[in-house]
Amino acid sequence: MAWVLVCTSCCRQLAEAILPKSTGLGVEERTPLLGSVPAIQSPSPLILRGPGTPNAGISCFPNSFNTDDPLLEGRQEVGLSTDSRWGPGATAASLPVADLLADLEQDARQRECALLRAAPAGLAPLKSEASRSSSPGPTSCVRARVVAETETRDTHSAGPELENWIPHCHVSPETPEPRRGQLLTAPEPPSDVLLNGDCPESLKKEEGAADTPRENGLDESEPGDETTGQEVIVIQDTGFSVKILAPGIEPFSLQVSPQEMVQEIHQVLMDREDTCHRTCFSLHLDGNMLDHFSELRSVEGLQEGSVLRVVEEPYTVREARIHVRHVRDLLKSLDPSDAFNGVDCNSLSFLSVFTDGDLGDSGKRKKGLEMDPIDCTPPEYILPGSRERPLCPLQPQNRDWKPLQCLKVLTMSGWNPPPGNRKMHGDLMYLFVITAEDRQVSITASTRGFYLNQSTAYHFNPKPASPRFLSHSLVELLNQISPTFKKNFAVLQKKRVQRHPFERIATPFQVYSWTAPQAEHAMDCVRAEDAYTSRLGYEEHIPGQTRDWNEELQTTRELPRKNLPERLLRERAIFKVHSDFTAAATRGAMAVIDGNVMAINPGEETKMQMFIWNNIFFSLGFDVRDHYKDFGGDVAAYVAPTNDLNGVRTYNAVDVEGLYTLGTVVVDYRGYRVTAQSIIPGILERDQEQSVIYGSIDFGKTVVSHPRYLELLERTSRPLKILRHQVLNDRDEEVELCSSVECKGIIGNDGRHYVLDLLRTFPPDLNFLPVPGEQLPEECARAGFPRAHRHKLCCLRQELVDAFVEHRYLLFMKLAALQLMQQKASKVETPTLLENGGPSSSESKPEDPMGPEVGSEEEGSSASGLAKVKELAETIASDDGTADPRSREVIRNACKAVGSISSTAFDIRFNPDIFSPGVRFPDSCQDEVRDQKQLLKDAAAFLLSCQIPGLVKDCTDHAVLPMDGATLAEVMRQRGINMRYLGKVLDLVVRSPARDQLDHIYKIGIGELITRSAKHIFKTYLQGVELSGLSAAISHFLNCFLSSYPNPVAHLPADELLSKKRNKRRKNRPPGAADNTAWAVMTPQELWKNICQEAKNYFDFSLECDSVDQAVETYGLQKITLLREISLKTGIQILLKEYSFDSRHKPAFTEEDVLNIFPVVKHVNPKASDAFHFFQSGQAKVQQGFLKEGCELINEALNLFNNVYGAMHVEICACLRLLARLHYIMGDYAEALSNQQKAVLMSERVLGIEHPNTIQEYMHLALYCFASSQLSTALSLLYRARYLMLLVFGEDHPEMALLDNNIGLVLHGVMEYDLSLRFLENALAVSTKYHGPKALKVALSHHLVARVYESKAEFRSALQHEKEGYTIYKTQLGEDHEKTKESSEYLKCLTQQAVALQRTMNEIYRNGSSANIPPLKFTAPSMASVLEQLNVINGILFIPLSQKDLENLKAEVARRHQLQEASKNRDKAEEPMATESEPAGASEDVGSQPQAAEDPSSLQG
Repeated sequence: MAWVLVCTSCCRQLAEAILPKSTGLGVEERTPLLGSVPAIQSPSPLILRGPGTPNAGISCFPNSFNTDDPLLEGRQEVGLSTDSRWGPGATAASLPVADLLADLEQDARQRECALLRAAPAGLAPLKSEASRSSSPGPTSCVRARVVAETETRDTHSAGPELENWIPHCHVSPETPEPRRGQLLTAPEPPSDVLLNGDCPESLKKEEGAADTPRENGLDESEPGDETTGQEVIVIQDTGFSVKILAPGIEPFSLQVSPQEMVQEIHQVLMDREDTCHRTCFSLHLDGNMLDHFSELRSVEGLQEGSVLRVVEEPYTVREARIHVRHVRDLLKSLDPSDAFNGVDCNSLSFLSVFTDGDLGDSGKRKKGLEMDPIDCTPPEYILPGSRERPLCPLQPQNRDWKPLQCLKVLTMSGWNPPPGNRKMHGDLMYLFVITAEDRQVSITASTRGFYLNQSTAYHFNPKPASPRFLSHSLVELLNQISPTFKKNFAVLQKKRVQRHPFERIATPFQVYSWTAPQAEHAMDCVRAEDAYTSRLGYEEHIPGQTRDWNEELQTTRELPRKNLPERLLRERAIFKVHSDFTAAATRGAMAVIDGNVMAINPGEETKMQMFIWNNIFFSLGFDVRDHYKDFGGDVAAYVAPTNDLNGVRTYNAVDVEGLYTLGTVVVDYRGYRVTAQSIIPGILERDQEQSVIYGSIDFGKTVVSHPRYLELLERTSRPLKILRHQVLNDRDEEVELCSSVECKGIIGNDGRHYVLDLLRTFPPDLNFLPVPGEQLPEECARAGFPRAHRHKLCCLRQELVDAFVEHRYLLFMKLAALQLMQQKASKVETPTLLENGGPSSSESKPEDPMGPEVGSEEEGSSASGLAKVKELAETIASDDGTADPRSREVIRNACKAVGSISSTAFDIRFNPDIFSPGVRFPDSCQDEVRDQKQLLKDAAAFLLSCQIPGLVKDCTDHAVLPMDGATLAEVMRQRGINMRYLGKVLDLVVRSPARDQLDHIYKIGIGELITRSAKHIFKTYLQGVELSGLSAAISHFLNCFLSSYPNPVAHLPADELLSKKRNKRRKNRPPGAADNTAWAVMTPQELWKNICQEAKNYFDFSLECDSVDQAVETYGLQKITLLREISLKTGIQILLKEYSFDSRHKPAFTEEDVLNIFPVVKHVNPKASDAFHFFQSGQAKVQQGFLKEGCELINEALNLFNNVYGAMHVEICACLRLLARLHYIMGDYAEALSNQQKAVLMSERVLGIEHPNTIQEYMHLALYCFASSQLSTALSLLYRARYLMLLVFGEDHPEMALLDNNIGLVLHGVMEYDLSLRFLENALAVSTKYHGPKALKVALSHHLVARVYESKAEFRSALQHEKEGYTIYKTQLGEDHEKTKESSEYLKCLTQQAVALQRTMNEIYRNGSSANIPPLKFTAPSMASVLEQLNVINGILFIPLSQKDLENLKAEVARRHQLQEASKNRDKAEEPMATESEPAGASEDVGSQPQAAEDPSSLQG
C-alpha cells in the first residue's frame, strides 16, 4: 500500500531533519515531536486489545518521533526497531515503538500522550471481556493497547468509535481463558467517508476488499451478554496464549499476537497489578533471552502454550533511577496534588464521586432501582430560594484521595553519589526511607538490587544491615520491612486499575484550579529533582540537549498534506509540538518573572531585559526604547503581544506553503506580561536592520519590499481580506506591500521566509481611533464615537471583517438583482425573466467564498429571488464576453455601491495601513485611499448598527445562553465584538424593550465589567509587590474588593522576619517595582472608586456603586461569583473553605487563604481541519433527519479528532456529546450513557469542573441515567449541576428553569411530590420571567406542576395550573392544535377526578366512617410518562425539531432493531427526507449518497 510508505518516509525525513543521528535512543530520551502515527495510515486499522484477548500488545508504526515520547520516559530501554518491513535503512533515524500503558499514572509528562496516541482511530465500540471471564472481580491489571495489524487481510475492523481503550480484563492464574466466540466488529464506515475524496487507487481496492465476508467469522454478541462501560475489539486471528512465569507469583496465561513485539509483553507486566513493581527484567524462552524489539513471530519455537520466564536483569544507574521513579508513580497514582498544583497537565474530575464509580457497571447493579427507597432530599443550599452559596462542595472529598499511606518518606539520600570504592562494589545510589511504622532506613541500590545498609543521617556505613535481604525490586524490599506498606500498596494498586482512563490521561494544555484544599506537603524525591533540573523533565537526556523549538514548529508545517493520512500526520505533529511548546514557554515565563533566568542584556534596566531559556526568547510587555511612543507607550506594548498572537493564529490558519510564523505564547503572571517566541535561526547574530527585507522597523519611515514576500503574502490576501497597496518610504519612493507596514519579513539562516510583528493584521477600529478631520457615520456619532482609547492599536476582529464582507455580499446580490429586474421589466414581459444570456449553471463559479453560504440565506426569502441571485452569480462569474453590456453595467454599479475593489466581481479587501500614524500614500492612490477610509467607517458603523443589536436580539430570543463572564466574552467575540464594547452592549440591554428577559445578560455583563476593571488595577498593583509579600498583598486586594469589613489592614512581610541590615541598592529588582509597600495603603473605598473610574474610562459605562455591598445590592450580583471571576482572570488560587464575606468584624481573607498564583496563558490552538469537516457534515446530516448517516460521520470525525488531538480535547467533548444524544434518540441508552460519561469527564478535565459547558454535560448525563433506570445517580448529577450553576451565576437564569424542571420531574417519578413542587414552581417562575407569561415553555411548566398536584390529589390547584396552560396553547396555537386538544382532554380528566373526590368527601361527611367509599385512583406516575416529559423539556424530539408526536419515540425504539438488520440497499422510496415520523429511516442508506460524504462542505447547511 504505497500511501502508507509515503507517510512513513515523511516521518523519517522529519525525524532526520530534527533528531541528531544516533543509534540507541533510550527511553528517557524524549523526542520533540509526535506520538504514534495516526491509525488511519497504518496498513490496516489499529486494533485495540485487552490483556486477556488474542493479540494483546501494541505494535504501532516504528515511528521517528517517539524518542522523546513523554510516555516512554522512565521506562525500560527502547532501542531500534529493526522491522524487516522497512528495509535496512529504517533504523537510521532510530524509530522506537510507541507503547501505551493503561497505567497512565506515570509522571504526567509520561501520561501526556498515553491514550492520545494509543487510540489514534478506528476503534470500534465493542464489549469487554470482563463479563466473560471466570474471575469474579476486577483483580487483574486493567490494560489496553493498540495493535497495528500489518497484514492487509485484517482491514475489516476499523470501526468508527474510539472507545474506552481500557477494558477490565481478567486473566486466570493457570489456564488460558477459553473464548466464547462473541467477537464483534463495528459497522464499516463508508469508504468514501473515510477517505474524504483523497483516495489513491490502491486504497480503493483495499476498501473494496473490506466489504467481502469477514474471514474470521466474527459475529454479534448474545443479547443477554452483560457489558461494562468499557469496550474492546477482539480479533481472533492467529493469536495464541503463552504462560508467563514471574518470580514470586503464580504462573498466568497471556494472549499474544505474532505481530507484537517482545517489548509489549514488558509493558503488560509493568502494568499488571501483581507484576507492576518490576521494571528491569528480560524474557527468556527455553533459556534464550528474547530481543526487546523482535516481533513474536520471528522468535523461534514460540507457540501456543510456550513458557516465557521473567528473568531479573542487573541494574545500571539509569535503570535504578527509572525504577525509583516508577515506584514513586505507583505510590502517587491516586494523589490529586498535581492537579491542584497545576503541573504536568493534570486536572480535576469529580464525576466518579456522584456516580459511585463507573456508570456501565452501576447500571447492572442498580437494575431494580425503581422500587428501592432512594434518599432524594438535597442539601439545604441546593433548594430553590436558598441564599447560601457554600464553596466547599465545589470540590467534594473523593474517598480515594485519602491516600493510603504506604511510606512516610522516600527520598534520595544525602550520601549520593557513591564514592569510587563503593562504585566498584556495585553501589549505584542510596535512598532514605521512613516507613509508616516510623522506622528510618537507608537503602542501597546496587547492580543486583536493593538492600538495607547501615548508614544513618550523619554516619556513612555502606555495609549491609540486618535483615540481610537483597531484593531485585524496591517494592519487595519494602514489603519485607514494613507490614503497613505491604497491605496498603496492594489496596492502592487494586484501586489504581479501576479508575476510568479519562480521569488520568494528561490534558493537552494545563488547566488550573482556582480553589484547592489545604494539602500536606509531602517529601517527593522525583518532584525535587525535576524542579531543579534546568530543562523540562528528562530532556537533558536527549542527544543534542535542548529542543530546537523553531526547527520543530517549522518542520511539522512542511510535512506533506496531499491526502487525508498525510494531513492527519501533519496536523497531529503540529498539535503535539504546539502543546509541548506552550508548556515549555509557560514554565520559562514563570522562571523569568520569578528571577530564575539570567537576562541576555543584564546591564540594562529591568523593564528592558530580554531572556533566552530552553531555546525560547522571552520579552516583557513594556515599551522598550520608545518603540510604541506614538501608539500609547507601555499600554500599547502590553496589548501588542495579544494582537500579534491573533495575527499568528490567523496566518497559521490560512496555512500558505513557504510562509512561516514564529511559535508565540503570551503569558500573564504576577502582573507582568511575558511574550515567548521561538527563535529565527541566525537572528541573534545579525542586526535587525540587516535582517528585515520586507516591511518596516520604524512604523513606516523606512519601508522595504521583496518580490518573494509579495508573492507569498498575496496568497493570504484573499482569505484575510487584505489589500495589496503602495506606501511611500522616507525617500518618497513607492513601495508595494501586501500587509501592514510593521509586519516584517526576515529570511532565517535556514532559508525560510518568516513573517513577524503581525499586530496590525486586521484593519483599525475607527470607533476608538479619533482622526482629526474625519467624520464617522451617523450611527457611530449617535453612540458617542469616536472615543479616544488608551492606545492606538485597536483593531477590528477577524470575525467582524468576515461578517461585514458577508453582509456586503448580500447587499451586492440584492442591488444587482433589483437592477436586473428593473432592466428586464422595462425591456420585456415577465416570462423571459430568467434568460440573461449568462453562462449555464454548470460553468458557474461564484468568485467569492461567501457566495454559497449567503445564497443559502437568501433561499428562505423566496424561490424567485433565489433564481435571480443564482443567475446573477453566474453572470458575475462569466468573464467570457457572453454577458450583455447592460448586465455588466449592473454588476459594475453594484460593485461600486458596496465598495468592491474589482468592478467585474464582488471582492472587498481592507488596507491595514489606513490611519496608521507615520504611513504616507502616493498621490496616485488617493482615490483608493478615500474608498478604503469609507470602507473602514462603514465597518465601524456595521459593528454598532448590526452586530451589537444582533447579539442583544439573540440573547433576548435565548439563542445564546451565556452563564458566566467567559461564555459572554466568547459569544461577543464570535460576532466580532471586542470586549471594549461591553459598556455599549450593556447600554443597549438597559434600553431594550425586553429588559426583563435580558436580566441574566445584564448581571453577567456588569460582573464582567467589574472584574475586568479590577483585573486592570490588580495588574499594576501586583507589579509593586516583592515575592515575599505576595500572599499578603493578594489577600489584602481581595479584602478590599469583596469583604464587607470596612478597613482591612495589610500585613507587611517585614512583620515575620526583620533583617539586621537593609541592603539599599538591589540590582535585580522585579521589573517596575518602585515602592515595595505602596500596595499596603489601599482601602476598599479607594479600590471601588478606581474600579468605577476604570469602567468609565475603558468601557464607557457608569457604575453606580462605591462598595462591594452596594454593587451586590444594586446589580443583584453574588460575591462568590465575583471571587470566581477575578480568580480565573488573574490566576489566583485560594483555599477551599467557607468565607464570611459579609462579616463587618473581620476581613474575609487572610494571607494563609491565598495558596498560589498561576499564569494565565494565551496560545494558538491548532485545528484538526478534516475532522472538523466530518463533524459539520455529520451535524448537517442529523439536521436533515438522517440519524444513522450522521452518526457514522460523527464517529469518523471522532476518530480523526483522536488522531490529531489525542484523547482529551474540547472538540472531542462536543463529538461525544452529540454521539450520546444520537444513540439516545435511536434508543441505545447504554451507548448514550457511555459516551456522555466520557463527555462529562472530558469537560471537567479540559474546561474546568464548574465551567458552564460541564454543567450542561451533567444535565445530559442525568437524563440518560434516568432512562437507564439509575434514578438516584440521575438525581445526584442534577443536584451537582444545580449547585455549580448557583455558584457560577445564581438562581435567576433561564437555564435554571430547565434544570429545575428536570429535577422536579425525576422527583415526581420517585413520588417525592412536595420536593418536586418546590423545583417545578421555581422553574415556572423563572420561565415566566424570561420567556413571558404567554410562552409555550410556560404552558408546559404549568402542565408539569398540574401533574404533580394531581398525584397529590390536590385537584383544585391542578385545575388552576392546567387552565393557565390551556389558555396559552389556545391563544398561541389555536383550538385545533394537538397540544390544545391534549390540554383540554387533561382538563376534563382532572375535573372528573375532582368531582369524584368531592362526592366521596360528601359521602364521608354524610354517613360518617361507615360510608361505602369507592377506592380513589391516585396516579403514581409511570417511569415511561416521566421520561416522555423529560425528553420534551430537554428538546429531544425527532429531528428536525418542531412540535411533534411523542409516539414517534416509542415507534423509533421499536423499529430500531429491524432497521439494524435491514439490507443496506433499501429502496430510496422508503427514505424519508427529514420527515418527522422516521428520522432514522434513511439511516441505512449510506452507500446511496457518496457525493455527500466526499464533499463535507456541501453539507454544512
